[in-house]
Amino acid sequence: MLQSYEDQLFNNPYPGRTIILGMSPSGKQFVQVYWIMGRSANSRNRIFERNEQFVRNVAYDAAKMEDPSLIIYDPIKSINGMHIISNGDQTETIYEAYGKKETFEAALKSRKFEPDAPHYTPRISGIIDTESAAYSLSILKTRQNDPSFCIRHFFHYDSFTNGIGHCIHTYKGEENGILKSFEGEPLEVPLFDSMDETAQFYWSSINADHKISLLVKFIHTDDHKVEFKIINKNQTF
Repeated sequence: MLQSYEDQLFNNPYPGRTIILGMSPSGKQFVQVYWIMGRSANSRNRIFERNEQFVRNVAYDAAKMEDPSLIIYDPIKSINGMHIISNGDQTETIYEAYGKKETFEAALKSRKFEPDAPHYTPRISGIIDTESAAYSLSILKTRQNDPSFCIRHFFHYDSFTNGIGHCIHTYKGEENGILKSFEGEPLEVPLFDSMDETAQFYWSSINADHKISLLVKFIHTDDHKVEFKIINKNQTF
């Protein structure tokens, strides 16, 4: 039985890192949404920080950061009309590939799931191409937490639907203390014309204990101007 997006994102206490790509109801903004969650003190010691057109995960309290690997990275970058979003340092892999005129798929063929045994967290990534008005999502994951090979799924959308986003996240649930990877096609979820409404809809609905930070990025379809909304547990921009 297929679960609703509410079941997978809101009733699931730990969907993990989540990407949404789509179009506002008015058709005037391409939309990217990304949030991070965490259960350990080290993972929760993060905020999103904007650096001009990019966004980075940074330590909220640098003195308390224990291991920055896998949790400190740029989730948002853009180059030549390609707006990249991911849950790890593969953002840089994709960014460098586009700089060399390579493809989204080629970039991610060089990467695998994260090495955080026994969970082997999937690497999820997305791209909005503002020139062709198309978008793609990807997930790199194990089969039932077996790290001996990597499954690579790519989902390509050659047009947008107003008010609709497609969503992919890292974890479908937990079994015997092991986090299980997202399965199936990306979820269809709602988007709104206001960045604030979009941000609050998701921020207020995901698990309050585990959520850390959320960002919304609007790319205006007419002039490609970019706007951000960032919510951190510690501060709001």
